[in-house]
Formats: sequence, C-alpha cells, structure tokens
Amino acid sequence: MAEIVAIKHITPEGPVWSSLDNGVLRLVLANPPANALSIDTMAALQAQLDGAREDSDVRVVVIAASGNVFCAGHDLKEVTAHRSDADRGRAFFELTMSRCSALMQSIVRHPKPVIAEVDGLATAAGLQLVASCDLAIASDQSTFCTPGVNIGLFCSTPMVALSRNVSRKQAMEMLLTGETIDATTAREFGLINRVVPREYLTHIVAKYVQTIVSKSPLTLKIGKEAFYAQAEMGLAEAYDHASRVMVENMLARDAEEGISAFIDKRKAEWKGE
Repeated sequence: MAEIVAIKHITPEGPVWSSLDNGVLRLVLANPPANALSIDTMAALQAQLDGAREDSDVRVVVIAASGNVFCAGHDLKEVTAHRSDADRGRAFFELTMSRCSALMQSIVRHPKPVIAEVDGLATAAGLQLVASCDLAIASDQSTFCTPGVNIGLFCSTPMVALSRNVSRKQAMEMLLTGETIDATTAREFGLINRVVPREYLTHIVAKYVQTIVSKSPLTLKIGKEAFYAQAEMGLAEAYDHASRVMVENMLARDAEEGISAFIDKRKAEWKGE
C-alpha cells in the first residue's frame, strides 16, 4: 500500500463522533453523561465499524469517549422504560442483547485493528467493549467493573469478553463481587495493555497507531483473523490452521516485498496484496 494520505473528516454530532486522519478512524462515544450503549449509540457505532471494513483509507480504528465516563454499559433508563410493554420488555431486551452481541463480535471479526482509548469508568457492557477491542490503553484515572450482580442482573454478556481476556478466577472475582478495580489491577489481570498518565493517553495511543499503520495492511488482516480463529480451536487444529495461514501469507506480494526489503536493508513498500 502506498504512503498513507492525510485525510480528515469530523462529524461532531450524534451519539458517536468520527474523524479520519492519516489512516486512523477515531470514534468518540458522545452520549452524555454516561456514554451508555443505548440502541441509537450501538447503531451509530456499528455503522461506523461496518463502513470501515472495506474502506482502504482506514488502517486502524480507535474507540474513545467524551467526558469522565468511558462507557457505563447499557442505558438502564431506556431498558426500564420498556417494562411497561405488553411483554414486560422481552422483545426490547432481546433486541438490546442481540445488537450488543453483534457489535462486540464485529469488533473481534473486524479486518482492521481496533484500539480502546480508555479514560474514566468502563462498566458492564462498557467493560465488554474494552475487552472486545484488540488493544486497550487506559489512563491512570480509569476504573473497571462488572457490577450487574449488585442490581440483581448478572453481567452474563460482558462475561463472554471478560473471560476471554483474563483468567477464570479473576473474571469470577469481578463478576461475583461487582467491585471496581483500578487501571493497574486491570493491567495485572490482562484486561488492558498499558496504564499511562491521563495527560499522555492520546499521545501513547497515537504511538501505537503509528507503529501499526507502518505494517502491511494485508498482513494485519490475515494475522488478526487467524489469532481469534485459532484461539477457539484445540492445539492440533490450531497448528494446522495457523500453518495453512502461514503458507498463504508467504505467497502474498507483501510478504515477498517485506522479506526482500529486510534482506536488502531498505524500507518495505506495501501494496496490500
């Protein structure tokens, strides 16, 4: 792929703001005060992610948030309002869980790397969002929890993403107690990659992005897809799958170019092929 062209487009309206600059699609949750994952917010975030899938101008996606809360999970006021429905809210609850599950899976299955830039509280489905991203960088002011058990509603869907990031004992500790953990503990658990001072958060995320953007887009797509696929397999099946992926990757033009550039001690020129 040729050198990234500087493009910038900002949409400071709706529940999700977006900007595209130098290959980085920045999505900012803007549903104050809690940046809750309402139906409209999930739809807006899903639309942005779907649009980025085949957009060659997008190399990396960053999900951030406005205000002091990263994301407080589902909109409980929206959920409660549907308890007066004839079915006591069942249809709306099913729609909410279905939309949320599809959103989280689309992040995992997305062909582009997705990074969570966390500054503030990430709770319930908000924590699920963080855990679903490929990387998560958090400020030292960030906190995390799955507090559903405190209100009689076990965080069963956040549990899916959480349990695929941290050990079972640590996941169950969070799920059973509902207690909040700080960013340092979240890093020790394996939920996030790094903890940085708030004032340096955006800068550190930008450094990660710059490093990733310098790689072959095809290689990143192949690698991300293979990572999540093999993680759901048994050992022998995982090696068989990874071996097939490696062979196909070796046949790609970008791999041929990358190896030649390494041998020739020059910078590779990626074509995305």
